[in-house]
Amino acid sequence: MHDASAERLTNYIERIETLEEEKAALAGDLKEVYAEAKLEGFDPKVLRQVVRLRKLEEQEREEQESLLHMYMQALGMYGGASPEATAD
Repeated sequence: MHDASAERLTNYIERIETLEEEKAALAGDLKEVYAEAKLEGFDPKVLRQVVRLRKLEEQEREEQESLLHMYMQALGMYGGASPEATAD
């Protein structure tokens, strides 16, 4: 490998290492925010779901919610009805 290629490779590696450090710091910050929210009585799992859903377009979110509702109904997870009771 000639000097210019080795230098470019070194630059890429150093940039990647810097970004990995920043990513680890951000992950720590996120963990702290979720911990604070939990202390205030919020459920971190539900918060993560809300964050994920907010990233979606409205139509895509509605489609997912509709499918989730349909699947849960089919499994008898609403109103105590068994899957057999809702089957045709």
